[in-house]
Amino acid sequence: MANIIYIGDSNLNSTAAHRAKSLERLGHVIIQKDPYEIFTSRRFEFIHFRTGYFFMQNRINQWAKDIIHTVQKPDLIWVDGGELLGPQCLKILKTFNIPIVLYNIDDPTGKRDGRKFDSLIKALPYYDQVVVVREETERECIKLGAKRVLRVLRSYDEVSHQPYIQVADIPARFKSEVVFIGTWMRHEKRDEFFLELMKYNIPIRIWGDRWQKSPYWNSLKFVYGGGSLSGRDYVAAMQGAKICLGLLSKGNRDLHTTRSLEIPYAGGLLCAERTTEHLEMYTEGVEAVFWADAKECAAVCSELLSNDARRESIRQAGMQRVRSNSVGNEDICQSILDEMNKLTELITS
Repeated sequence: MANIIYIGDSNLNSTAAHRAKSLERLGHVIIQKDPYEIFTSRRFEFIHFRTGYFFMQNRINQWAKDIIHTVQKPDLIWVDGGELLGPQCLKILKTFNIPIVLYNIDDPTGKRDGRKFDSLIKALPYYDQVVVVREETERECIKLGAKRVLRVLRSYDEVSHQPYIQVADIPARFKSEVVFIGTWMRHEKRDEFFLELMKYNIPIRIWGDRWQKSPYWNSLKFVYGGGSLSGRDYVAAMQGAKICLGLLSKGNRDLHTTRSLEIPYAGGLLCAERTTEHLEMYTEGVEAVFWADAKECAAVCSELLSNDARRESIRQAGMQRVRSNSVGNEDICQSILDEMNKLTELITS
């Protein structure tokens, strides 16, 4: 058992909080510290986002000093996300003289988010272990001075994403034919993709934020279910759909997303973009279905909607495969701790 200072979003519905809970389930004592709580107002958050949190560093550094002065020396510091923490903050935390690991599932070395990760990038050399989810990020972090970089797959949460035991308990409003759960993004052209599906008469349902900003909102509003989903509502929408669409963020250089794992685990049928990583995770046509464009996606959806037996076979096989892939939060967190064990004997497996 280890005492771990866990620095990350404490919102219970965040993936960061899910990982903190998974570390607790592995038997460790978690001391949660949320750097986002220093935002007394979110009014100017977009400015900090655009400046890489440069103007917040004095407050962040004082926040880190408070941790040093008030928390008994732990065995490990786990930073989840890390965009607020600059090099001086890391220097302060390193006075504990214990290993510090950074876990980031975004694309901090990519271009989509502008300067958001400027502070994180400057702090990379001060981490004992950096954990990322894409090959490009792994290479780029090494070039930027990271000592050790580990690449892992994203993960589902064994508890938060558990499927409903009784399908009849899923609320009717979350039951659908084909669902997409995700945010509208200006440059991703997801709205154009769904418009094309609608032209092929695919009965799509969309859940997520910012869709009202789409220039095609007047057409999409008829298939819009509502804003972002979390908790059991999120699981209900995945499990309650006959087919769940998995779209990638091109700006984030994704070849898989958390949906790629959460959907099959929660009992949904994954219908996603065909990539090398998706093909490594699942056998196409047996455990998940894939497509290259909207036309192929429409054809795949049409065939599955008319074939209940095949659809159920793929759904069941996907549920089994994702569990056998060892990509739950507990699996991934344990693999990271195993890497940290190579640096210290304080973290037990």
